[in-house]
Amino acid sequence: MNAESDERREVAKVGATGATGDGATATGATAVGGLLGSKAPQFIQASRTLHLSWQVGVFLVGLAIVAAGVIMLPLPGPGWLVIFGGMAVWATEFVWAQLVLRWTKRKVTEAAHKALDPRVRRRNIILTAIGLVIIGTGIAVYVWNYGFVMPWQVGR
Repeated sequence: MNAESDERREVAKVGATGATGDGATATGATAVGGLLGSKAPQFIQASRTLHLSWQVGVFLVGLAIVAAGVIMLPLPGPGWLVIFGGMAVWATEFVWAQLVLRWTKRKVTEAAHKALDPRVRRRNIILTAIGLVIIGTGIAVYVWNYGFVMPWQVGR
């Protein structure tokens, strides 16, 4: 069983030879934005058994954190933040998690830039104001018809 992906080995070769494929030299970064692969200490990577045990431990810790985040989604708590924290734990050891985390960061950055666009902000403010007017009208109609009575006590 091989714990290393082909992509990690390819990136490690590129980093070791000093070329990124586009004529630049690699000084800790490749053309894709940084070396991918295990961030485990060298003495752990030196022993295959120890490294596999390390990977199992990292996977289980990341799984526990992600599971806690999933539980927090319907319950009070920062569910998505905890899930991304678990992904970050996985990304210390697994290339697939590093790629997912990199993609997520890119999408969040794009969404933040889009949300800060003045036209989008103006549209969102207008839609929020319309929504608040509709909700306020609904509450006013309810109070006009029933007074200050809770909905579950209206029929009594």
